[in-house]
Amino acid sequence: MKVSFHGHSVVMIETNGKKILIDPFITGNSQTDLNADTVECDVILLTHGHNDHVGDTVKIAKRNNALVVATADLATYLGFQGLNVHGMNIGGAYEFDFGRVKLTQAFHSSHYTEANNNIVYTGMPTGILFTAEGKTIYHLGDTGLFSDLKMIGEMNDIDLAFIPIGDNFTMGPEDAAIAAKWIGAKLVVPIHYNTFPVIQQDPNKFIELLDGVEGKVLQPGEAITL
Repeated sequence: MKVSFHGHSVVMIETNGKKILIDPFITGNSQTDLNADTVECDVILLTHGHNDHVGDTVKIAKRNNALVVATADLATYLGFQGLNVHGMNIGGAYEFDFGRVKLTQAFHSSHYTEANNNIVYTGMPTGILFTAEGKTIYHLGDTGLFSDLKMIGEMNDIDLAFIPIGDNFTMGPEDAAIAAKWIGAKLVVPIHYNTFPVIQQDPNKFIELLDGVEGKVLQPGEAITL
C-alpha cells in the first residue's frame, strides 16, 4: 500500500488496484503538488463539508467517475450535484471492494459555502479509519483534542495517523502531540498547517514534542509504503 501526502489535508492511498483521495482541496491550495484537472482517482473520501476539504470533489469525481464517500448529509448534497455517492455516519463502517471505511467523531464544524455565499450545513465532521491489506490509516480530519481518541487508539491497531497541527481551527502542535500519544499509531504525520496565515506552524517542532511516538514530516508528493 502506498500512501502520499499532498499538502493541507490531502492524502492519496493506493491499494487493491484503486486510488483513494481524501479531502481533495487542490484549487487555491498553495501547499499542494496536484492539479485538479489531471489528478486520477477511483474514490474520494471526505471528512467534512468545509470548502478547504471538499475542495475540487465535484470536478474530480465527475471527470473520473469516482465514488464519493461522506457523511449522509454531505453525500446527499453532493448527490444533488450529480455525483455517485455513498452516505455514512459516525460509528458506522462499510466494507468496500477497495477497503473498509469507518467514520469517527471529530470536534469541529461542517458546512459548505457556495459561490453565492449561501451556507449549506453538511452534518457532523468526522475522522476516517481506513483499513486495507491488513493496515489501518487514521485521518483525523479537522478536530480539537478529545479524550475518546484514547478509546479509538485502544480499539484499533493504527499503522499511520494524519493529525492536524495548525491551531486556530484545529489542534495546535501541543494538543496534537497528546493526541498522537493517545492514538498510539506506529507513525504520525502532521497535516493542516501553513496553507493560510492563521495556521502557520513548524511541523518539525511538532515532531520534537512527540513522546514515544515516531513522527515524520512529509513534503507534498512524498509517499510512505506500508
